Amino acid sequence: MEKILITGASGFIGSSLVERALSDGMETWAAMRANSSRKFLNDSRTQFITLDFSDQQILTQQLQEFVDKHGSFDYVIHAAGATKCRTEEEFTEANASVTGRLAMALLLSGALHKDGRMVFISSLSTYGPVHEEDGQPIVEEDVPAPDTAYARSKLLAENYLADLKDLNYVTLRPTGVYGPRERDYYILAKTVKRGIDVAAGLRPQVLTFIYVDDLVEAAFLALHKGAPRRAYLLTDGAEYDSREFGRLVQKELKIKHVIRLTVPLWLLRVVCACGGLVARLTGNIPTLNLDKYRIMRQRNWRADITPAREELGFEPKFKLAEGVRYTVAWYRRNGWL
Repeated sequence: MEKILITGASGFIGSSLVERALSDGMETWAAMRANSSRKFLNDSRTQFITLDFSDQQILTQQLQEFVDKHGSFDYVIHAAGATKCRTEEEFTEANASVTGRLAMALLLSGALHKDGRMVFISSLSTYGPVHEEDGQPIVEEDVPAPDTAYARSKLLAENYLADLKDLNYVTLRPTGVYGPRERDYYILAKTVKRGIDVAAGLRPQVLTFIYVDDLVEAAFLALHKGAPRRAYLLTDGAEYDSREFGRLVQKELKIKHVIRLTVPLWLLRVVCACGGLVARLTGNIPTLNLDKYRIMRQRNWRADITPAREELGFEPKFKLAEGVRYTVAWYRRNGWL
């Protein structure tokens, strides 16, 4: 039986990866911090390993002890990370340093089989606003110019992996991921339920999305296919305007009337700056800050997924309408909406 380690297993994407690994009959190990929730990890076949990602020596020792007892992993999918932090330093620690320590520990301990592969879940945002003027799709060959702390930390993580010449890995750069258990798009859905749909900026915006099951499919394809040490961009293959997600949520919730607000970017920047200031004063993690503003400011999220199609055999199954239908249904079943 093939053995897989999935980090970030308690999270939205990680728990979905665990479900897929179990359905594929893998010996599935969910990497957890000591205080991580197991709310969405209810399958009795799931095995748990507690790892200390904050210390290189301890992490290496923990993985070495695992190897001595259970043998090495055939595959690792690294989905652990943070999308919200108070400072750039916190983003760097959560997304870049943890990734570097894990990869090094896998090599030092032999926890990743010599013929095994690691898949790293990065982000399309690592490119930043590289095609704002010409409106062309982002392609792998574009030079990244990340303009948020989150994106810079993800790119730094990719660079850490690239420095490890003996590591067999594939990087995935998905666009905005949504689906059951996801909380950022849930906030948008909850706002629509209250009768308000907010769009950012007066200029047209092209958005892309990927349903979580399609990202999971790409990750498992990448375990076996694709060129090592490559990065693949992922979307559902379609493009949407800034209103489409809200319109689809409205349809699924059967809400007749919604007030559609368009917030100018200058006003959005003021609101986000104030949100970041309040968060710093209170010590909370902000929902709106200047990092979030820069993401919403970007007008062009087109991406070329041709390499993923041709080399991974990736073919997205869920366009936005179907994905939103399943997502809203889950929110309602679980009392979120």
